[in-house]
Amino acid sequence: MSSEHIQGTVADGFESVREEFAAVATAEGGDYAAQLVAHVDGERVVDLWTGPEITADSLTGVFSSTKGAAHLVVALLVQDGVLDLDQRVSHYWPEFGAAGKEAITLRELLAHRAGVVGADAGFTAEEIADDRVIAERLAPQRPYWRPGTAFGYHALVIGALTGEVVRRVTGRSIQEHYEERVRRPFGLDFYLGLPEELEPRFLTTQPMLPTPEQLAQLEANATGPDSITGIAFNRNHPKAPELWDLPNLEVVRRLSPASVGGVASARGLAGMYAAAISGPEPLLRPETAAEFAQVHSRGDDLSTRNHNAFGLGFAIVSDDYPVLGQGAFGHSGAAGSQAFADPRSGLAYGYNRRRFAFPGGAAPENARLVSAIHKAVTEKRA
Repeated sequence: MSSEHIQGTVADGFESVREEFAAVATAEGGDYAAQLVAHVDGERVVDLWTGPEITADSLTGVFSSTKGAAHLVVALLVQDGVLDLDQRVSHYWPEFGAAGKEAITLRELLAHRAGVVGADAGFTAEEIADDRVIAERLAPQRPYWRPGTAFGYHALVIGALTGEVVRRVTGRSIQEHYEERVRRPFGLDFYLGLPEELEPRFLTTQPMLPTPEQLAQLEANATGPDSITGIAFNRNHPKAPELWDLPNLEVVRRLSPASVGGVASARGLAGMYAAAISGPEPLLRPETAAEFAQVHSRGDDLSTRNHNAFGLGFAIVSDDYPVLGQGAFGHSGAAGSQAFADPRSGLAYGYNRRRFAFPGGAAPENARLVSAIHKAVTEKRA
């Protein structure tokens, strides 16, 4: 696919990013539809999209990129002095202090070290969409490992757990705080709870189409439904929805569970991280961003069974993209989205794609796109 099939604009010096995006689209082929946006020091320098049906304003489910929005709220509340990272979760939420969870701190919870990755019986679609229900179910749940001794991605529940802490302290949900302090003031197309009037802009997520070789790889690495991985991804419930289909469920888009329920465009993803670190009054003070981006868990993840790295609520994205500076923070989403801030370069990045990418998580093409953008930023500043 030549670059004329790529729609949108780039600033002077970022023409190579358009070419790289075109090369990605050619390699993907088929019905590839995606958006790519980047800001540098608060200025939008890349705004591109390509593929059938998709426009710059199209909204899709961004899965775990939602966690970035949820934990930006937590970071703001810590910055305000409302929450204490080293306070026990049970101090804020007494019912949580059961079954060996009494000493877990908010810091350990945010770092995916609490061991409460799911529930023994799993969740229905309606339950996984409702953070209050998840929190109520997990309060008496015994952890799946001794808290603090290891870490594992709390893929579908971390936003409900941290969200219950926020609700107990402030009387309001993460979603309400996000709307008031982040989305509305900056006019972001990144929603935790999609308004009904915006439904016509929503594009359903399309399922993965693995090659025979990819399918064999997925089957070879499959784990049982009652393993830690199975529980963490809710495969232990007989009527659990398919992961790729979650944002296609109206109840998920409406309630927007803070772990996986966000709906956004790439403009919204990048715009949120630009607001976090850029402008005359960024949302996060440098010391707050640095603490939340500090490595707290790194190594073998008990839930995903592969290497992972987390700060506090955010992923350590420089582990995946070594060109980024120390202190970069963000979060990817299961279908392939990626969004982050790199305070050292002033870069805020957002990528979104419609079809679920193999093998799940940040789509592999992000490595090429991040490198192209970072190189352009570096050359502009040389």
